[in-house]
Amino acid sequence: MDITLSIIKADVGSFAGHHVVPKELEMAANTVLAEAKGEVITDYHITHCGDDLELVMTHDRGERNEQVHELAWNAFQEAAEVAGELGLYAVGQDLLSDVFAGNVSGLGPASAEMEFEERRSNPVLTFMMDKTEPGAFNLPIYKMFADPFNTAGLVIDPSMHSGFVFEVWDIKENKKVDFACPEELYDMLALIGSKARYVIKRVYPKEDNPKAPSGDAAAVVSTEKLAYIAGEYVGKDDPVAIVRVQSGLPATGEALEPFSHPMLVSGWMRGSFNGPLLPTSVEHSTPTRFDGPPRVIALGFQVKDGVLRGPVDLFDDPAFDRVRGQACELADYMRAHGPFEPHRLSDRDMEYTTLPSVLKRLEGRFEGVE
Repeated sequence: MDITLSIIKADVGSFAGHHVVPKELEMAANTVLAEAKGEVITDYHITHCGDDLELVMTHDRGERNEQVHELAWNAFQEAAEVAGELGLYAVGQDLLSDVFAGNVSGLGPASAEMEFEERRSNPVLTFMMDKTEPGAFNLPIYKMFADPFNTAGLVIDPSMHSGFVFEVWDIKENKKVDFACPEELYDMLALIGSKARYVIKRVYPKEDNPKAPSGDAAAVVSTEKLAYIAGEYVGKDDPVAIVRVQSGLPATGEALEPFSHPMLVSGWMRGSFNGPLLPTSVEHSTPTRFDGPPRVIALGFQVKDGVLRGPVDLFDDPAFDRVRGQACELADYMRAHGPFEPHRLSDRDMEYTTLPSVLKRLEGRFEGVE
């Protein structure tokens, strides 16, 4: 049985700044999805990461399906209407159009979708980030599927030993390239280390993996960049990802292990600063310190006949307490730099924030230097 798992998210409003999705907004979205259950979608789960409303849906309509995307769009619109009634902040921030146009791509919301053949057991992990960019997934996805120091199965599991294929997008030039790893690992690293431009979109098992059906992705990441869509800074991109695990794929623990290191990512306050990525439970995915630090949550599901069993809040584990403490120490260190690099982003990245409007005010004041 083929099933499609879709995560579609949007920031449609928050209490007291950019911190949390009020329950009223989740209830509004639930009203829309509940009516479509059994018709457009098979099952769904609604959650939040920071100020992003997250819709996790299963269906049999394939990726980029117009009816599924319109359903999500209507849920966001309904939630935004409630946000307006409550006088929340940044109402409808990620809804860049008043008109739905076939799918949410280019309209503001981010999406990650994966169509796959159900196995006897289908454990699936969903990751959601707040206050950062799609490239924030580059390092953890690389470690899950290409780093033997992280994923022991690459060494000791015969079904994973040949590696994986990574689909990498150049999100500035709108191009993509595939890398077979480990053979082309160094070529891939030359690109994905530049995470503001080159983003891992999908990972596939190689065809000789007997446990993973050929053609089905093992991981997929959202790649929408709001600044590129709107032409100006309108908020963080806040990416999401889907990762299938076990039986010829990384184990759940291997997929979570990359987040035991507080990696530096771009975004944070006003989308203009580098800071540590903090793995938290859903309850604690409320970025308030300098509108951060950036957060990531992980929910684990079992998918059977399109029905979502769970979720398990995977970072709600004291084993991640130490990395959270390290991340807070890194936040102290980075914040001490104030508006200076490397805390603040480079000039090239700041072109997509509110800084250009400041620089425009200085036009005509610069003089030549002899």
